[in-house]
Amino acid sequence: MAQNKFKGFKGLFLRLNSILTISKPFTMLVKPLYLILEILLYHYINIYLSMKVFVLKPIILLLIVSLIYTCKTDKGKGVADKNDSSEITKPNVVFFIADDMYPWMFNNIPQGQSEDGKPLNLTPSLDRLAKEGVWLDNMKVVSPVCTPSRYNVLTGNYASRATNEAFIGFTEKNDGQTVIQWNSYIVPGQPTMGTYFQDLGYKTGFVGKNHIIESLSQVGDGGEKPELDADPTDPKVKEGLEYRYNELQKDIKRSGFDYADKLYHNNPNWLGIRALAYQNMDWIAEGGVEFIDKYSNEPFMLYIASTLPHAPLKPELSWKADRRITPRGILDKAPTVLPQPPVESLKKRIKEAGYQGKDRENLLWLDDAVGALFKKLEEEGVLDNTIVVFFNDHGQDYKGTLYEGGVNSQAFIWKKGGFEVGNVLEAPVSNVDFLPTLLDFAGDKTNLDKFDGKSFKPALEAKAYQGRTSFYHELGYARAVVKDGFKYYAVRYPKWATEFTFEQRKDTLQKYTAFRESFGEHAISNDPNAPYGQLEMVPGGGGAEHNAYVNHPNFSSPDQLYDLKNDPEEQNNLIDNPKYSEILKELKNELNDYTKSLPGKFNL
Repeated sequence: MAQNKFKGFKGLFLRLNSILTISKPFTMLVKPLYLILEILLYHYINIYLSMKVFVLKPIILLLIVSLIYTCKTDKGKGVADKNDSSEITKPNVVFFIADDMYPWMFNNIPQGQSEDGKPLNLTPSLDRLAKEGVWLDNMKVVSPVCTPSRYNVLTGNYASRATNEAFIGFTEKNDGQTVIQWNSYIVPGQPTMGTYFQDLGYKTGFVGKNHIIESLSQVGDGGEKPELDADPTDPKVKEGLEYRYNELQKDIKRSGFDYADKLYHNNPNWLGIRALAYQNMDWIAEGGVEFIDKYSNEPFMLYIASTLPHAPLKPELSWKADRRITPRGILDKAPTVLPQPPVESLKKRIKEAGYQGKDRENLLWLDDAVGALFKKLEEEGVLDNTIVVFFNDHGQDYKGTLYEGGVNSQAFIWKKGGFEVGNVLEAPVSNVDFLPTLLDFAGDKTNLDKFDGKSFKPALEAKAYQGRTSFYHELGYARAVVKDGFKYYAVRYPKWATEFTFEQRKDTLQKYTAFRESFGEHAISNDPNAPYGQLEMVPGGGGAEHNAYVNHPNFSSPDQLYDLKNDPEEQNNLIDNPKYSEILKELKNELNDYTKSLPGKFNL
């Protein structure tokens, strides 16, 4: 009986020790003191259990409680001295970023509902976020393609501040004008969301799609790359895959993350081996669950990025695929953190909900991953102290451009019991605002003025909030600003590009088409005289911007002005209408203020 009691108390002590242990001891002097206090605590528990003089037991118990209180408050005080925040009240953070979602994928807005108001999707976890959390109704992204949008989120800054070698070199090539594409990488060692949360005493995790932190695949290092048709089970190929994966892990950890696993360095189609170009949401979800399991005893921040619903979306390459296929190679055993058996479960639930034949399986698969995180948070007893953000990386309708269908995006922010503002936040939010907002919730008082973004925590708490008065957007050769319902949109190319001969334009187009065909895509244009794209300086435009290219009549105009209230589809360019000359002047000045504060040049 006494032995069983001792085991119970020992378990309690170990749990207390886990709670009381801080991640980064703040002085060499204080750490030994904590060890002494904890040894005394363990000693008094032993005395308490072995005592037969019951009248003295309350005295020893009082000593135990006092030591627990001393350890806990002193350690909390140490962290508060450094960061002005409390270990007890620090919320955990889960930031889930999805890839290429359309508005119709969200049941809480009209685009995701039928004419009679019924949902178009089976997404119980996203529906939970909508019901219990806050929908960011005026959510914008600065740069609507994968890489710079992630730069905005992870640094809190505009992607034109990127310092990686390829970005700087491309700026020089374009006469000093920054050109934001899939080139604005975070250099390992640069401050990120992970770094800032580590400094607050958090354990940090990075899971899923990278496409933002520079590693071997971006700088062209790492030895001979495998052929597209390489066999991932070949020992030499496996060795190369493992080497690159390990280097990617190291680079992400150097960027502020304690945990980095279940990683895609890019989208599945860009992994370099066709046999691995498959989606695996189960594997990514497993990484998130493993991170929470490992660090649930201390404050944590998890950044988890899905590859869905970005292509490939054919069933055999996505939800019907073998769950053992990963960017790291072929697993011996498939993950089991999502509903099992995986393919049959998705088919059955989609059929029972009446969505069979409507291509909703991948969306449910994505939703299952969100649900798995909620389930794990609840199992570990930390859900009540966790903030969950779900964010779509950019608008998909006109991705690759600064039109509203590209910069308008979707996001939820959730916590137990909700936020004071209610279920909808109408205040303007840019994706550079996420990092300062989450740091604000974590108690950071020293870094909030270091970002281009602005904390919208007061708005969520229904407090007085002096939010942003305009939105700034940058992508490719375009810049835009939105203020008071009007948008000014400017496109500028380097002088040498405007002087290309027919043969030079033809050569540019042929090289771009050959590049697309190398990974199985078709040509976008066959006309060397077609206007350039805004994202890619190619006649006829690039693939990502093609939908906007063919649907916006003023796409090729160097200066565009839109009344978004009366012309939300941006079809009527008011740039030459004298009625709007003062508005145009004000917006040009606003855009000029933004561009002058950033690296590079942009001539208005």
